[in-house]
Amino acid sequence: MPAMKNVHDALASLGLDKQVTVTTAHSLAILETSYPPSTGRFRRDVASRVSQVLDFQCQTGSSFLINAYPYFAYKANPKQVPLDFVLFQASQGITDPSTGLNYENMLFAQIDAVHSALAAVGYANMTVHVSETGWPSRGDDDEVGATPENAKKYNGNLIKIVKQKKGTPMKPNSDLNIYVFALFNENMKPGPMSERNYGLFKPDGTPSYTLSSGGGGGGGGGGTSNGTSSGGFGGGGGGSGSASDGTPPAPIGYLSVSSGANELRSLGAACLMLALFLIKLVF
Repeated sequence: MPAMKNVHDALASLGLDKQVTVTTAHSLAILETSYPPSTGRFRRDVASRVSQVLDFQCQTGSSFLINAYPYFAYKANPKQVPLDFVLFQASQGITDPSTGLNYENMLFAQIDAVHSALAAVGYANMTVHVSETGWPSRGDDDEVGATPENAKKYNGNLIKIVKQKKGTPMKPNSDLNIYVFALFNENMKPGPMSERNYGLFKPDGTPSYTLSSGGGGGGGGGGTSNGTSSGGFGGGGGGSGSASDGTPPAPIGYLSVSSGANELRSLGAACLMLALFLIKLVF
């Protein structure tokens, strides 16, 4: 919090605090529950820290950022999580028994779980942006579903669905602002192979796969490791995508996908993603 306040104060001293807002990204690990979406709640052990961030964001008008990766939920339980559900493809989806809302893809369910958690602590009207999402094009032998075909489907279908200018079931009239991670593979990053292969491009500049807003691509297995919310939809790691017509570029090697693209252009993606990388809070 001190770092966020210091950055905000510096911007305010220059008269830039209205054009550039300060925020930070959160893993879905901050959720204690996320399924069904209406039961989304923040973990009690981080509630006080989240509350401080929310108070600051309410005062400054910045958006709440989450890193959401359906891939991890699929990897953790590929036998029970349908691949079509996480790749934005035709599926029966799930219906929230409390609200009756139907979810045709996991990402929207994850976003609405965050909306529910915010509402539960008095911030129902706070804007939520997805600061990271994506799908790896390669993985280790036990990382089911980390294929170029599935990466192409995930990122391509994501762009396609955002272009429809529909919000989530819980917030149907809200613009979706999503940053697809990442532009390049991180070939020197430690950990599982998937962590090095979220990029649209390889380090030498050649494409990892060809991405279009039409989705498409071949089949593929599944895979994602949840590691965050109990009994629900996980979050975590990194990812990447590519641009399409009507989609503004984003800072720091991310692709910005927005149903309010013109607004983002006029602001120049002014939401301070700088804060996301310089003062990122780890929950």
